Amino acid sequence: MIAVLFFLFILGGCQSKPVTNEAVTPSKNSEKRTLTEVSTGASASTEASSTKQTQENKNRTIAPGALIQAVSSNDSAKVTEILKAKTYSIDEVNEKGETPLLIAVHNNQIEIAKKLINAGANVNQQDNIEDSPYLYAGAEGRTEILTYMLAHSTPDQSITNRFGGNALIPAAEKGHLDNVKLLLNDGHTNINHQNDYGYTALIEAVALRDGSQVYQNIVAELLKHGADPNIIDNYGKTAKDYADELGYTNISKMLQENQS
Repeated sequence: MIAVLFFLFILGGCQSKPVTNEAVTPSKNSEKRTLTEVSTGASASTEASSTKQTQENKNRTIAPGALIQAVSSNDSAKVTEILKAKTYSIDEVNEKGETPLLIAVHNNQIEIAKKLINAGANVNQQDNIEDSPYLYAGAEGRTEILTYMLAHSTPDQSITNRFGGNALIPAAEKGHLDNVKLLLNDGHTNINHQNDYGYTALIEAVALRDGSQVYQNIVAELLKHGADPNIIDNYGKTAKDYADELGYTNISKMLQENQS
């Protein structure tokens, strides 16, 4: 009997299903899927972090005065970076009332001035002594900047400098023939505007200068575009009166030929 029971016990043990590692060992596909999920999660996390960083950069506060400092330092790259912040005040002013654009015009920083104009800087905003970017560019021979302003902005012709003059009068008086031509060809400046002294561009080009060739050319340009030689200033004189007093024979002759 004991022998039979022992035989049955041995037989049952042989028929039992052997334990394998399949229940505890993940398949290759399962392992690959797990790695993919981890990789995808890491990628999404990195992308989210990058997006957040970009947004933080956009929202970064730029200190007031940073644009003025960048322009003053002629740091074109920094100017470009600051202008990307759409909420930054492009027409901020320093203690002299100068905007970044006016500073760029002062320094004849052509590329920086163009960037500021493209970004919407005000060409008409005046400083503490009533200079504006447009008036200064015209008066001081900033020809390339003036050209760009006339093509890409709207100068306000009603704004005058501290002497009551427009951009054309000092351009003529200072001998900036190219600027005179630009302003006259633009057609928006008042060629016969009189400043606080009653001077027109024509009178200043004669009365305040030396009658040299550049001023003869400026007088000819002004007369060609319709400057009135009969206008009298606050001292009761015309451009021809000054030419005669100063002995500017060629200029006097041109004026005589155009007087009515």
